[in-house]
Formats: sequence, structure tokens, C-alpha cells
Amino acid sequence: MSQQHVGPSIGAPFSETEFIARRDSVRQRMRAGGFDALLVADPANLYYLTGYNAWSFYMPQVLFLPLDGEPLLIMREMDANGAHRTATTFPPEQILGYPESLIHQPDRHPGDWIAQALLDRVGAEPRRVGYEGEAHFFTVRTFLSLQAHLPGWQLDDSQDLVGWVRLVKSPAEIELMRIAGRVATSAMTAGLEALVPGRPQNEVAAAIQAAQAQGIEDAAGDYPAIVPLMMVGAAADTPHLTWSHDPLPAETGVALEMTGAHRRYHAPIARTAYLGTPSAELRRLADATTDGLEAALAAVRPGVTAHDVSEAFTKVISAAGYEKASRLGYSIGIGYPPDWGERTVSLRRNDPTVLVENMTFHVIAGMWMQGYGFETSEAIRVTADGVEIFADVPRNLVLRPSAGGAA
Repeated sequence: MSQQHVGPSIGAPFSETEFIARRDSVRQRMRAGGFDALLVADPANLYYLTGYNAWSFYMPQVLFLPLDGEPLLIMREMDANGAHRTATTFPPEQILGYPESLIHQPDRHPGDWIAQALLDRVGAEPRRVGYEGEAHFFTVRTFLSLQAHLPGWQLDDSQDLVGWVRLVKSPAEIELMRIAGRVATSAMTAGLEALVPGRPQNEVAAAIQAAQAQGIEDAAGDYPAIVPLMMVGAAADTPHLTWSHDPLPAETGVALEMTGAHRRYHAPIARTAYLGTPSAELRRLADATTDGLEAALAAVRPGVTAHDVSEAFTKVISAAGYEKASRLGYSIGIGYPPDWGERTVSLRRNDPTVLVENMTFHVIAGMWMQGYGFETSEAIRVTADGVEIFADVPRNLVLRPSAGGAA
């Protein structure tokens, strides 16, 4: 068991009442799905349910959440010793730490210890337990270890059960996302202003990252789940690229995708700039894409489906002669590396999810052509009668001077 040390507490940004309500909502969904318990490993879900927040997710750590009885938070001993600093509403006796001797051993694994701790605490009687099969840090070896040492338990994929509970945000969560949107505005503005011909790309990334960490006057920035993405020149036809040390050339397009983050809540944003005079072809793509995004945002309101929002965008770009194969967006909120998406709703054709107030999405209108592209996006909230946009940066093609030099 972890040892609780005296010292300052970072604290979770939510009340104990909200955490209890979240765990109750998860339990309701568990009951409907026929689960007796969950093994929660996604760091975003751990944060959502307990307030625990540390860069410890690269090692096995789980929350055991039973339908009835007390949950257990189990992690590496050195992390368990300080878990109370962020999981401030979680009782110390429910935080367990496995020994350091289990780290990176070929013949034994933390999952062995976790399984035995569960048997000691909750018993060996058969039960159906959900695990998070899509969680990035719930490794194959962790699953096999638990499966081997819990033979009486039926382990089934929970299908991102906690993520679906997270889909509708509380008022407190919305306030954090508004702050993240303001940080996103600052970071994107810094990135666009740093786009000067001759400047190395890594210096642009540094300006963005400084703004992300600095935050705004009344709120600090947080580290992002994804590094700033930067697609330069012909590479703007490809998403998800990062920067190099190469200097920015004149007469080139640059697509930037990044986020503002605050207390782990994210508000992603993408914009495209051109250093010089863009071609008529790029202008036409930018205009059609921006018009399509605005049509999609105008379609957002409670009662419409994710399909409806996607189709509003598709109608506009199809009329302009373009086609988008990828989805238009996805649900967002809490984010940890390597992703800020929630793995639940996608804004795309045939997704039947009905939008309700306080769902939040990244609506990303990315059009990746051959040798060029245009990307613009907004982080949004579904309001009672429409949409709230978290950031405030013009979404059309940004024009930057073609001459300059590294600052």
C-alpha cells in the first residue's frame, strides 16, 4: 500500500460530489452492459474518475471499479506514494502500489501483483470484468498477466464505456475547455506570427510550445496530448507531420494544427497560412473548405445527428467539386499523449449519434490534395440552440509576407 507523505497538494479541479456522480454514471452503464467491474487504464479516464494526474501512464496502472464496493487505484509504488497530491478526493487506503522490483523484468510483471492484490481485496469469485482494449497504455503483456492470474474472471472489452460517459460535459468541464480555447487562440496566434521566410521550422514550433505552456493572463497552459503539427509546402497534402530544422521558404503554404490545454482539457485548432501570393487553386480550395466548415457549424444543435453535421459540410464541398474521405471531426475533452480525441463519436456519414447540449467536438475540415492542402478547424460546444466556438482566430487562408528572415 502507498505511504502518504505530508506536503502540498496540487488538487483536482472538481469537487468530490462531481467525482462520485461520474463513478455512479459509469456504474449505471456497467450495469446495463452486464459488467460486475471495470479495469480502467486510460489516463484520461483515470483522471476523469479520480483526479489522478501524473506522467506515470507508461507503466501499468489501473482503477478497479466494482458495481458495488470501494474502487481501488493500483499503480507503481513510487507513483502511488504521491497519488494523493492530485487524487485528493480518493481515500489513501484505496491506493495500492506494486514494488519497483517488478519493473522491466522478463519473468514477472506488475500485472501479476495487481491480480493478486485484487484477489486479496475483492475475492476470487467469478465475475465479468471489462477492460479497455483501445487504451494506448494497457499493454498486451498486462492483459495476458491479468488473464493468467484471474482465471475465474471473464475479461471482456468494455468498448470505451467510460469514454461514452465522458461525452456530455459538466458545467465545470466546459469552463476548463473555454480556458483551453483561449490558450489555443494564443498558441495559434504565436505560430502564425512566427511564420517568416528563412526561419527554421523548429523555431516556429518553439514559439507555439512556449505559448501553450505560458497560457494566458489568468490561467496556465498545460502540456498537450499531441505536439504541434506543421505541414510545409507540398507536404501540406499530408496530415500529422511534425517540424524539421529546415528554413521556411518563400511562396509556400504552411498548415498548423495544435491545441490549447488547461488542467488536461483540450481545445484543438488548425489553420493554414501562405507565405506570399497563393495560387488560384489554393484560394479556391480554401474558400470551399471554409464555407463547408461554416455550414457544418451552422448545422450543429441538439437533436441533429453526427451524420447531419458531416453532410452539411459534404454538400458544400461537393458543389465545389471536392470530396473528403476522412471524417469531419470527433469528440474531445480530457487529453493525454498520444491523442486528444475521446474515441467515441465521429462526425461522419452514417454515425447516428444524436447531439445533445454540452457535447464537445473538434470539427476539422482538412482537405489534403496532391502536393498541396488546406486545413482549418474549431473546437466547439453544442449549446441549447447552436454552437459555441472555444477559440477566436480567423479561419480563412492566412496571408503572410513572402519576404523576411529569421528573427
